[in-house]
Amino acid sequence: MNARVFGNPYLLVASASLFWSGNHIIGRAIGGEVPPIGISVARWMIPAIVLYPLVRPHLKRDWPLIRAHWRVMLWLGLTGGALFTVLQYVGLQYTTALNVSVLNSLVPVLIVAAGALLFRDRIGVSQFAGILTSSVGVLAIIARGEIATLRHLEFNWGDLIILLNMAVFSIYAACLRLRPQIHWLSFLYVIAVVSAVAPMPFLVWEMLSGVTFKATWLTAGAIVYVAIFPSVLAFAAWNRGVELIGANRSGPFLHLIPVYTAILGSTLLGEHLAAYHVIGFVLILFGVWLAARGSRAQAAAPE
Repeated sequence: MNARVFGNPYLLVASASLFWSGNHIIGRAIGGEVPPIGISVARWMIPAIVLYPLVRPHLKRDWPLIRAHWRVMLWLGLTGGALFTVLQYVGLQYTTALNVSVLNSLVPVLIVAAGALLFRDRIGVSQFAGILTSSVGVLAIIARGEIATLRHLEFNWGDLIILLNMAVFSIYAACLRLRPQIHWLSFLYVIAVVSAVAPMPFLVWEMLSGVTFKATWLTAGAIVYVAIFPSVLAFAAWNRGVELIGANRSGPFLHLIPVYTAILGSTLLGEHLAAYHVIGFVLILFGVWLAARGSRAQAAAPE
C-alpha cells in the first residue's frame, strides 16, 4: 500500500474487508486441493518467518511485557489465530463462502455476549433484543429459509462449525482488553508464532491420514494469498484505519464482506445470492444496530 492509501482510513478498512472476503473465496475454492490444517499453519508460519527481521527491534523492546503476560498472549494466539483459522478452513469445506461471510456479520453481537459472560459487562434491553434478532437471522441462513430444517434438525455442519468459529473469534475480541501495551507488529508476530505452532500435532495427524497439499497452481496461489492478504495486509490496514477514525466508524465496514463475497462468489465460484441470505443478513444487521444502540446508551449513562 502506498502512502496515500495508507493515510485514507476508509480505503484501508474497505480494503481489509476485501482481503478477508477473498480469504473466504480461497478457503472455499481449495476444498479437496489443500488440507485445512496445513493451509492454516502456512497462513501464519510464512508471515512469522518473513516479518522477523522487521519485527525484531520491537520484539526486543517489548519482550519483558510479552514474557510477563505470556498466558494472555498464548490465549489470544490460540483463540484469535490457531483455532479460529483452522475452524474457518474446515467449515469452508462444507458450506459456501457467502454463508460464511454473512455469518461473519454476527460477530459484533457475539462480542457483546462474550463480554457479558467473561467480564460481566452489562447487557441492556436493547442489546439483548439485538442478540435475539441476530440469532433469528443466523437460523434463517443455517436453515436455508426452510422451517422444516429446524424442525428436523437437518443443519449443514459447515454452517455450525462457522458459527462456533464466530463465537471463538468473539471471545478473542472480548479478551483483547487484556493484551499488554506492545507494538502492533510485536503483537501480530506473537499471534502468528502461536497460530503456526499450536496446530502442529494436528498437522502431523492430517499428513499421516494422507491429506496433503496437491502440487497445483491453485495450491501455490492459495498459500501466497492467505499468507499475505488476510493475515498481514488486512491486519495492518484494519488497525491503521481504526487508529485514524475509531472502532465505531470502522465497524460497519465489516458488513462489506458479504457484499464483496456475493460478487466474487457468483463470479468465481458460481454461488448465488438467495432470499434467505438477504433475510438473514437484514436481521443480523438490525440486531447489530440494536446492540450498538444499547452500547452507546449504556456508555452515556452515569455509573
